[in-house]
Amino acid sequence: MPHSSPSDNRTEMNIELPPVYIRGTGSYAPAKVVTNDDLAKFVDTSDEWIFTRTGIRSRRFVSAGETTSFMAIESARRAMAAAKVSPDAIDLVIVATITPDMPFPSTACLVQHGLGLGPITAFDIQAACSGFLYALRIGTNMIRSGDFKHALVIGAETMSSVLDFRDRSTCVLFGDGAGAVVLSSEESAEATGKILGTLCGADGSNPSLLCVPGGGSACPASVDSIEARQHFLKMNGREIFKVAVRAMEQCSRDILQRCGRSAGELDCVIPHQANMRIIDAIASRLDLPPERFFNNLEHYGNTSAASIPIALDEAVQAGRLKNDDLLLLVGFGAGLTWAASLIEWNL
Repeated sequence: MPHSSPSDNRTEMNIELPPVYIRGTGSYAPAKVVTNDDLAKFVDTSDEWIFTRTGIRSRRFVSAGETTSFMAIESARRAMAAAKVSPDAIDLVIVATITPDMPFPSTACLVQHGLGLGPITAFDIQAACSGFLYALRIGTNMIRSGDFKHALVIGAETMSSVLDFRDRSTCVLFGDGAGAVVLSSEESAEATGKILGTLCGADGSNPSLLCVPGGGSACPASVDSIEARQHFLKMNGREIFKVAVRAMEQCSRDILQRCGRSAGELDCVIPHQANMRIIDAIASRLDLPPERFFNNLEHYGNTSAASIPIALDEAVQAGRLKNDDLLLLVGFGAGLTWAASLIEWNL
């Protein structure tokens, strides 16, 4: 279960830290729409079966030439345009992904080159569906150190590359896409989100609940591992559901308590877009009406680390966030990992 460490509390509650802002948001989704009916043509499933269990109607899959780095670059360009920040101002790139273009070099290095940035700090982090919020925490604290001024924090995934289309319990859940924010030590004249607090946690005691078993040092690629379909995503959906609801509820309460706020003060919650039943359960446990939650799960499925930043960008574009709104971002993923961020939005 999530918990706050003493060092976290000391850092974010008792010491006045330099402010960090979200200056701009951007997202990218492939043009190829794959509906539930499309999947039903080659998977033993149906639109009714998928939608009633997940809330998903369609998702996006990449086409030829679209990679994780390509989507990350496109979303970053849009975030930089929204933030009115030029490429030469960016001095840090963090990409959260579990589906990089290749094991190494990092996708962040490919993004750095693709955007024409200078010889800056660029690296990937891997925390599955919590990855973007992990990266947001890291980027926030790196800017607070005074060594960086403007950071691109990106969540980008090509989940279709690790799906087993013989497993209808998992292949219908996921989609591809990317979302990005520009973090800055400087407030913008445009819409700005002030980071009030961040939280991350992990429990690695049961990694097999959600994993890709093959391809690492424990199970290197081989004819046997390929024939055993070990390079595809495996998930115990029933157990993940139970743990995800508990962890995301507690994580939400922890970040609110840390920042001296209450659930009733929340104007908007953007949860990880995994399953509407999970989202509805969290709303019920926090005693919040469903309309305070921003969801786009129906059209994208679970895009892992890209899920929250895509939804954040869509919420901004739709005018969902108003002046002085209190915004909660909260996620849960393989690891098991969880994370949250509390943001004050200003127009």
